[in-house]
Amino acid sequence: MTPRVLIACEFSGTVRRAFAARGWDAWSCDILEADEDSPQHIIGDVREAMDCGWDLLIAHPPCTHLAVSGARWFTAKRVEQASALAFVRFLLDAPVPHIALENPVSIISSRIRKPDQVIQPWQFGHGETKATCLWLKALPLLQPTHIVSGRDARIHRMAPSLTRSKDRSRTYEGIAQAMAAQWGAFVTSQRRAA
Repeated sequence: MTPRVLIACEFSGTVRRAFAARGWDAWSCDILEADEDSPQHIIGDVREAMDCGWDLLIAHPPCTHLAVSGARWFTAKRVEQASALAFVRFLLDAPVPHIALENPVSIISSRIRKPDQVIQPWQFGHGETKATCLWLKALPLLQPTHIVSGRDARIHRMAPSLTRSKDRSRTYEGIAQAMAAQWGAFVTSQRRAA
């Protein structure tokens, strides 16, 4: 039986395509339409797609009310933060055997638990900095695949635009490929052993 992965809160399809290229039954789900037309993208609330027999969940919950980069607004957004944290808890407790949750440095660390790992794009072939925290359930740490120089903070300095939030949230191709190769192989081996 083909392994199944759900990429939660992904409109770009970057991680979904990386897994699909390795033979997975890969689906993305977001309240936004996918960047490209894909029958493997669910438009809607990921909470309604949880009971579909997934082997792996990779979740990218919105960081708007969680990231410490917005700490100066925290006092005014307590209700939104509580809702965002409840969504993170739901994703971490989802009925899926293997889970990875990705977010920038955020209040998840102090309100739920510290991340298992912090990665950077420059560890996966992209000459940029963007600290990305990973909370893992029954998955190994992601190993760097191509360390490069040229540590530019392009995402941090991105100019305001109508697409800025979407552009800042896209997963780097090298990270998506590492997830598909490493976690895909691990979950497949666990399925065979069961």
